[in-house]
Amino acid sequence: MPKPSAPPGWLERLGLHRPELRAWAMYDWANSAFWTTVIAAVFPAYFVRTAAFGMDPSAATSRLALASAAAIGIVAVISPVLGAIADYAALKKRLLGAFLCVAVASTGALWFVGQGDWRLALWLFVIGNIASAANMTFYDSLLPHIASAEEVDVVSSSAYAIGYLGGGLLLVINLLWIAQPGWFGIPDAGTAARLSFVSVAVWWAVFSIPLFRRVPEPPPQFAPGVPHPSVWTVAFSRLSTTFHELRSFKHAFLLLVAFAIYNDGINTIIRMASAYGSEIGIPEESLLPVFVVVQFAGVPFAFMFGRLATHITAKRAVLLSLAVYTGISIFGYFVSTIWHFYILGIAVAMVQGGSQALSRSMFSTMIPKHKSSEFFSFFGIFEKFAGILGPLVFGIVAQRTGTSRPAIVALIPFFAIGAYLLNKVDVAEGQKAARAAEAHLLE
Repeated sequence: MPKPSAPPGWLERLGLHRPELRAWAMYDWANSAFWTTVIAAVFPAYFVRTAAFGMDPSAATSRLALASAAAIGIVAVISPVLGAIADYAALKKRLLGAFLCVAVASTGALWFVGQGDWRLALWLFVIGNIASAANMTFYDSLLPHIASAEEVDVVSSSAYAIGYLGGGLLLVINLLWIAQPGWFGIPDAGTAARLSFVSVAVWWAVFSIPLFRRVPEPPPQFAPGVPHPSVWTVAFSRLSTTFHELRSFKHAFLLLVAFAIYNDGINTIIRMASAYGSEIGIPEESLLPVFVVVQFAGVPFAFMFGRLATHITAKRAVLLSLAVYTGISIFGYFVSTIWHFYILGIAVAMVQGGSQALSRSMFSTMIPKHKSSEFFSFFGIFEKFAGILGPLVFGIVAQRTGTSRPAIVALIPFFAIGAYLLNKVDVAEGQKAARAAEAHLLE
């Protein structure tokens, strides 16, 4: 009589039971510090108050927004070409490493930005954004090479959770430095802010090491020693082919369109949360703890969504998250106190990581592995541009009505339309098409 199999250990339940899976997820821990400290919490305020000192605050904010848009545009142009090169010549890790070095150097160089140095600040900010977004394309594209179709949902969600934790821990340290610099022997809050940028660079570099040590590079798509065309020639010729192929992978392409729409609503809520809280009268010193709480609350919920996907499928889990976002938009209309804002923030933490992680993992199972970087470069473009229409709708409604309350409700169509399109995605058919493309390559 066979012995009953032992129950899976906690690492297996989290999808982190192999060294390469843990190393891959650890990069989210490393990279998230840039997004929490530089993108979201510390740099924007430092830019307006110090780097752009003497400039009208609205003009400073506008220049920062234009710099962000420029970075997105540059990434949109270069990432598909780089993705094609990475797939063809087996350069995923090397290109990731190259852009990581640029991102770490530009982030650490923010230390040299002082009062009135707004031009230097914007140049470094744009370079850091471009490098960070580019290396995430190569990072995401490694997932289908190290995790099976049955593992990707849990692995992707666990990586998001680890990213929440890592980014949140360094953010707390950075905010303590800035709030109480004397406790740490730091001269003033400005120096503490500059030191926080250096800490992000060091954190990012150190915690990226496991990925380069443990995650294998997928093999090239040409035989070693056999003459082959230049990688640049191949990259540009494959780029057009890949875009047409993406449209032929009907369900993967439909997922991208759905993701672009509902993620636009998600990103708008994230980006406008601070401004909305300030508008309804919540002081800035009360808002910052909310974002820290949200960062840490996202950890268990991201893990939970990964496990939930194994029981009800990733697609249904994302649809559930969109229903929650619809409720968040409705509740947001009535928010009036800091405690309401905490409830709103925790509700966002419940579904933010899960919805984005499972969208990534679903897409990874519906694309051919030998073109994962190319396809993920388009995923990145859709993800980056899923942040234009939502804020525009929010701004127009707020301007027309004189308040942001109806603007929150105006985001509901993004979740409804995105859910409608996602419901039409047949994940099994999409996976079947991807596996058929892989089999055709081997013939």
